[in-house]
Parts: sequence; C-alpha cells; structure tokens
Amino acid sequence: MASSITSSGSKTLRVLLLPHFATGHIHPFTELAVSLAVSSPNATVEAIIAVTPANVPIVQSLLERHSAATVKIVTYPFPTVEGLPKGVENLGKAATQADSMRINIAASTESLMRPAHETLVRAQSPDAIITDLLFTWSADIADELGVPCVTFHVTGAFSMLAMRHLMMEDAAIDGDDTVTAPPFPTPQIRVPRTELPDLSIFRYVFGKVHSMQAACFGLAVNTFSGLEQQYCDMYTGQGYVQRSYFVGPQLQSSESPTDDSKSQYIGWLDTKSDHSVVYVSFGSCALVSHAQLDQLALGLEASGKPFLWAVRAAEKWTPPKGWEKRVEDRGVIIRSWAQTTAILAHPAVGTFLTHCGWNSILEAVAAGVPMLTWPKFHDQFVNERLINDVLGIGHRLWPHGAGLRSEDYEKHELIPADDVARALLTFMHPGGPGDVLRTRVMDLASKSHGALAEGGSSQQDLHRLVNDLMAAKEGRN
Repeated sequence: MASSITSSGSKTLRVLLLPHFATGHIHPFTELAVSLAVSSPNATVEAIIAVTPANVPIVQSLLERHSAATVKIVTYPFPTVEGLPKGVENLGKAATQADSMRINIAASTESLMRPAHETLVRAQSPDAIITDLLFTWSADIADELGVPCVTFHVTGAFSMLAMRHLMMEDAAIDGDDTVTAPPFPTPQIRVPRTELPDLSIFRYVFGKVHSMQAACFGLAVNTFSGLEQQYCDMYTGQGYVQRSYFVGPQLQSSESPTDDSKSQYIGWLDTKSDHSVVYVSFGSCALVSHAQLDQLALGLEASGKPFLWAVRAAEKWTPPKGWEKRVEDRGVIIRSWAQTTAILAHPAVGTFLTHCGWNSILEAVAAGVPMLTWPKFHDQFVNERLINDVLGIGHRLWPHGAGLRSEDYEKHELIPADDVARALLTFMHPGGPGDVLRTRVMDLASKSHGALAEGGSSQQDLHRLVNDLMAAKEGRN
C-alpha cells in the first residue's frame, strides 16, 4: 500500500468510525470525527462515520454546526430483528424496555452485525477503525485487513473501571444484596444489585469487551485528565489497554443560528434571573413510567421554581389535567431534541436535574452547573457516585434509604412529588448546597475548556492519536 499524499504535500489518514445505535453514542463519535478532521497540521484526516439509514439525520444535524470540518457519512443496513418495529434503529426511538433490549442485543450479536460491518470496512478501505465497544468483532476485522483498531469509550474512566470490577466474578455480594467492586480506590464502590445490569448477561458481554480492548491498538475515552486523572492513570497503569488517549470532552457545538427552537428556549431563559431555573433532562434513551412523570410534573409545580424540561420524544405522556395552564408562566416543556449545551451554558440555569448520562455530565461540567442526580440505568448509577462522592458537584435527588431504585424502570419505586419539590427547594435555596457546589464545578469548567484548547491535555492526546495511527500506517508501507 503506497502512502497517500494530498496535492498540498501533506499525508492523509483515512479513519472509519462505527458508533452504537444510540444518540448518546452517535453524538460524541461525530464530534470526535470532527475533532480528528481538524486536529493535525501535519496530516489530512479523512474522517468517515458509519451509521444505519435512520440515524443519518442525527449525524447531519451535528455536522451542520461545523462548517470548518469535512466528515463523510456512509451507511450500512440495520439488521432484521424480530419484534422490533421497522425504522426503529436507535435507542431513542424505542417505545418500550423490550425494544431497547432488542436493539442492544442485536448490536452485540456478531452473527447479525459482523457481515454488514465487514462489507462496509472492506469497501471503505480505511487506514484505521475507531469502534464502539459493543462491536467486539471490529478488532478481528481490523487485524484481517492489517489496520489498527481503536475502541472509543463514550463514558468516563471512573465508570469503565468501576463497571469492570463490579462485573468480575470475584465482586463481593453482601448480605443486603449490595455488590462491592474489588480492588477500587477511595471511595469504595458499593452498588445495590437492583442498580446494576443483569450480571448473568453482562458478565459475558463485558468479558468480550475487555478482551477486545486488550487486543486493540488503543483506547480513546471521552474524558479529560483534569476531571478523572486518578482513574485515567489507573486504566493505563493496570495494563488493560496497549495505548490510551483521553480526548474529551467531545460535546456538540452550541453554534446553530438556524435552530429556531433553540432561539425560542434561549429567549425564554433570557427573561429569568441568574441561577434561578432548573433544567430537567433524562437523555434520549431513559424510559420513565407515566406515573413517575406525573409526580415529577407535580413536584416541579410545587417547588415554585422556573423550569425547562426536556421530555423524551418517544414518550406519549400527557401532563396531569390543568397542569400546563397552572405552570405556563414559569415552566416550559421541550418535546423536540433539546440543545443541552446551549441551555446549560445560559446564566439563568442554576441546577441540572439529570439521569447521570456521561454526555450530560460533561455538558454540566463544561457549563459550571451543579447537579441533582436521578440515574435510570446501566452505568448511570456508577456515574452518580463520581458526581456526588468523588467530585462533589452534585447531590442525590432521593436520599439513601428513601426507597428502592432499580435499573428496571418498572421496578423503581415512585418518587413522590413532595420529595421532588423538597429536594429542589433545599438544593436551590440561596446559600444552600447548589451554591456551594457551583464553586467546585466552575473550577472543573475551566479545566474542561482548557483540555481542548491548543496545548491542552486532550488536544495533545488527539494529536498523539493521529500521529500514532499515521506511524502505524507508514510502518505497513
């Protein structure tokens, strides 16, 4: 294979990126593609992002915010999955927990996914593959083609380590059915079994993931050293991967002059005083019962606080009778995609009520907004411990011992409206916890912006990733 040279004389690197079928994965993968495309003064990176047809609009909407970067979109067919409605190719479109499970199982099933991926990769002939962790066969495909494979982990180093240890066979299970992660630094990670995925299923999946990570050329993580230095060092130092690159925060751009909905919500926020508004979002995938949404609505009303609430588009929920009229002067519901980066950056937003998805955490940190935590599934319960116990930039909405929390939303006990209102009033009280935590998160916000600035830790790791992949390409020639 001859080394590719552009007309300007710079070397070229062709990189294919393969994200999972979830908006929360597609977003950071797309942002990483953009970052790679503009990252290196010594090489031209041709970034190609591969998604199924129904996910193309998500990528396109993100790329419209980046006029300086050229990223190519290619498609491959979504597998036929029994019981899954046609056109549902993203967890954000799943109307039921069963549909979400069908998508995740399909994504991690080699016999369903590998043929299409292999055809795609061979057709694109990349110099390197950057893959989501569920696509564990990517390392084999890359090895067959003689190109490096990098796993991109869209969550943080803390949760990677904690979940790795919690899923180990020797994880201790106490008499109260709480799992303890061995060996893990302070604070000790103890998680009730109800807040973890089904160990019988996920231990097998995670075993394959960890084997792939060890076999891959390297691991890129959507975090930055100023946020998780100790855990970044641990992941590398314990020999879990050959090379590591901490390249975050990869966040969607807030630049979107044609986004009318954004202008509408920003205009509404402009009418509110600083730090007075609570922003509520549970991301694009989390399923919440209608009964719980009712209680949340009533709790927001009872708190008396102005709020902006992004309700998942797939939810067919109708607010309690008369509620919208009662809160119309101080509350807004968003039923389209919410521009969280821009909303959190607005000075009126004082609190983020979040499900603890990693993208949301990075967005809150970048904006310097303290969090009330209400995790829903998978690693979000572990992320909550990072926010509250390690970084000290958030509080649990529902105190320890108040009731059963579960990864299965149908088993999660109902959090009453009174508890929601009480938590908001306490957290947002002048001089209260929210104000205290804001000082800490503002310090992290400065580090977040510095990480991707020229000379910052994540910018350096992006350059190192490109240079290492280019060196691997030249070594094959």
